[in-house]
Amino acid sequence: MSNPGEQVAADQQDSASAEPVDQAKDAAAPSSDVESRIAELEALADERLDQLLRVQAELENQRRRSEREIEAAHKYAMERFAGELLNVCDSLEMGLEAARKTQDASSIIEGTELTLKAFHKVFDKFGIEAVDPQGERFDPERHQAMTTQESADHPANTVLATLQKGYLLQGRVLRPAMVIVSRASQNPGGEGG
Repeated sequence: MSNPGEQVAADQQDSASAEPVDQAKDAAAPSSDVESRIAELEALADERLDQLLRVQAELENQRRRSEREIEAAHKYAMERFAGELLNVCDSLEMGLEAARKTQDASSIIEGTELTLKAFHKVFDKFGIEAVDPQGERFDPERHQAMTTQESADHPANTVLATLQKGYLLQGRVLRPAMVIVSRASQNPGGEGG
């Protein structure tokens, strides 16, 4: 039989040898959890990176599509307008041919008026508006002063005459009207010197 003191020592030895095994099990368990968590986070990071790359690719594709659409819009923006002007050109050519065959000025005038009417229809259709500012206050944004002239009948900076009509495209100046503008009289009393 063994001695009770030896039994206590043996129990202590078994207990001491068992503790490191349990601690190793406990240490391995958190390490396994950390590794699985790292693996999950890496998978999530890979997924997010893939999503980011897809979004970037889509944005690049969208940018390229937009550039192509803008280029096409610039390239073909005048197509409808030019197509409408072809009818006016045809009318002018027919009128010129008719004018060569006749001495009747009234038919030439009538044909020219019809062609001008066709031009105005095209202008209206595309938002082109004629500007004849005679009698209006001079506006340097819309008018180009060709000369000034004294006028006792009009206040200074009034358009006395339009030499060439101006045109607006959708409300924006396409060509300013060329005008003669009034200026204040040099002799306020109206007497010559």
